[in-house]
Amino acid sequence: MEDAPAELGQYLRPTLFLDSDHPTIVDFSRSVAAQHVSEVDRAVAFYYAVRDGIRYDPYRVDLRPEALRASSVLRGGYGFCIPKAILLAAAARAAGIPSRLGFADVKNHLATERLLQAMQTDVFAFHGYAELLLEGRWVKATPAFNASLCERFDVPPLEFDGREDSLFQQFNRRGHRYMEYVRDRGHYADVPLDELRAAFVEHYPALATASGYDLEGRFEEEAEGKIG
Repeated sequence: MEDAPAELGQYLRPTLFLDSDHPTIVDFSRSVAAQHVSEVDRAVAFYYAVRDGIRYDPYRVDLRPEALRASSVLRGGYGFCIPKAILLAAAARAAGIPSRLGFADVKNHLATERLLQAMQTDVFAFHGYAELLLEGRWVKATPAFNASLCERFDVPPLEFDGREDSLFQQFNRRGHRYMEYVRDRGHYADVPLDELRAAFVEHYPALATASGYDLEGRFEEEAEGKIG
């Protein structure tokens, strides 16, 4: 375990975005974990509850603090990779499992034409996932794409067993290249909002001035239920 016990507190405390003490997050965490005894089993249950219970939507990106809070994500029922990772990490903290957020840039080799036109790049900056401290080691969990969505894109749903890292698949079922990690941006106890916004401006300058997106941060288009 790379963190000293005194440092683990930051990964258990509620934060602005991981509002793990919010009543709806507490209730969500308790209800999902109710039938599970071990921390690993609870973590796995949280993962699947977020992966499949919160719809992945890359077309409604809102970077306002109030929109990124775990309680807001749970209430809305949808989100792109970062909000879904936030919710997973908050649910884990509410259950006493240390958690943090990890970020990386990924190249999506199977991005839809619509999303490529909007983003003007196939590199997705600041892709977010959660890291949970289980059995003495940090384990990565990526709850972004719900199972039904993966099936439509012929990509095996990304599973999580609480012991091995759950990272994006490199290939789809046909052997075509899918996701490629190109830059590790590190891990954080809470959302580094200023860095996140700066990365979006750097990587998506067209979106920063388009009518459907602003730096308060949202796509106004309706989601089509497609993987980014």
